[in-house]
Amino acid sequence: MTTVLILAVLILVAIAIWQMTKIFELSQLRTDSSEIANDSDNKTNGYLLFAFLIFIYGITIFSFWKYGKLLLPEAASAHGGEYDYLMVVSMGIIFFVQTITQGLLHYFGYRYRGEEGKKALFYADNDRLEFIWTIIPVIVLSGLILWGLYTWTNIMDVNDEDDPLIVELYGQQFNWTARYGGEDNVLGQANVRMIDIDKANVLGLDESDTYAADDVIVRELHLPVGRKVNFKIRSQDVLHSAYMPHFRAQMNAVPGMITEFSFTPITTTEEMRQKQEIIDKVKRTNEIRKERAANGEDNSDPWEFDYILLCNKICGKSHYNMQMRIIVEPQKDYEAWMAEQKTFKETVMGDDSQPAMNVVETASIGQ
Repeated sequence: MTTVLILAVLILVAIAIWQMTKIFELSQLRTDSSEIANDSDNKTNGYLLFAFLIFIYGITIFSFWKYGKLLLPEAASAHGGEYDYLMVVSMGIIFFVQTITQGLLHYFGYRYRGEEGKKALFYADNDRLEFIWTIIPVIVLSGLILWGLYTWTNIMDVNDEDDPLIVELYGQQFNWTARYGGEDNVLGQANVRMIDIDKANVLGLDESDTYAADDVIVRELHLPVGRKVNFKIRSQDVLHSAYMPHFRAQMNAVPGMITEFSFTPITTTEEMRQKQEIIDKVKRTNEIRKERAANGEDNSDPWEFDYILLCNKICGKSHYNMQMRIIVEPQKDYEAWMAEQKTFKETVMGDDSQPAMNVVETASIGQ
C-alpha cells in the first residue's frame, strides 16, 4: 500500500510541475516567433547535414572493418557460390546507389537552404527527370529479380536425379530429429497422429509400412561429401525453419505438410576447420570463453567448429536451443557411421529395453 501511495504522489508532483511549466511559458511576452527559421538556423542545419553525412559514411566503414570478420565463410554447398555471388552483386548495387543518393541528398539540403529574399523555383513537372529516375530503377530491379528467380529455380530443383540421399528433418519444440531412409533409401510413411509416446515412436512412423523398418533415427546429422541430399522437412507443433547457414540452405517446417530442400555438400567438416578464417574465428571465440571460464560463467568450454542446423523461426521460449550438429565426411566414413546405427525395427519395433533412437553424447554447440 505504501508503494502505491508513493507512486501516486510522484505522478501528481510530475503533473503539477508540467502544469506550472506551461503557465510560465504562457506568461512570457514574445517579440518574435521562434518557429520561423532565419538564415543562421538554415546555415547551421546545412552544416549539421554534412556532419551527419560524414557520420553515416564513417559508421559504415567502421562496421565493415569491425564486423566483416563475423560474416559466414565460403559456402560449403554446390549452389552456395551462385547464391553468394547474387548477394554480393545485389548488395554492391544497393551500397553504391545509397552512397550516391545520400551524398546528393545532404549536399542539396545545404546548397539550396533557405535564404532571406530567395524564393524556391517550383517545377510543376519534368518529364525528362521523371523518366530517368523511373526507368533506371526499373531496368536494374528487373534484372536483379529475373536473375534471382533463375537462381532460386536452380536451387529449388529438388529431384531424384544423381541418386540423392533422402533425409527427413523433424522439428518440434525444442529439438531436431533426423531420419534416414536406410538401405533402401526410402522413408517409411509417418504421421503425427501415429506418435506413440509409450512405445517411444516420437516421429509417428507407420509400423505396418515395410519401408519404415530400416529407417534410421538420429540426433546428429551425418552427410557424405559430394553426394546430393534431398531433405524432407516436417514439424510436429508450430512453424519452425530448418536453417543450415554454411550450406546457404533454409526451408520452413510447416505443421501438416512436408516441405523440401536439396543441396550437395562440397567441403568436409575437417576441411572447413583448416580454413584460416575458421581458425581465426575459433581462436577469438575461445579467448572469450577463456575469460568466461575465469569468471566462473556458464558456456565457457573450449569450442570447436561444426556445421550446424538451427531453427530460424521464433518458435517459443527455448527457440535458441533448437540446434543439431552436422558432420560432413567422406563416403567411407559416412558408411562406417551408418553401419553403427540401429534401425527403427531394432529400436521401437524391437526390444522395449533398447533406446528409442540413436543418440550421441554432444557438447554444447557454438557458432
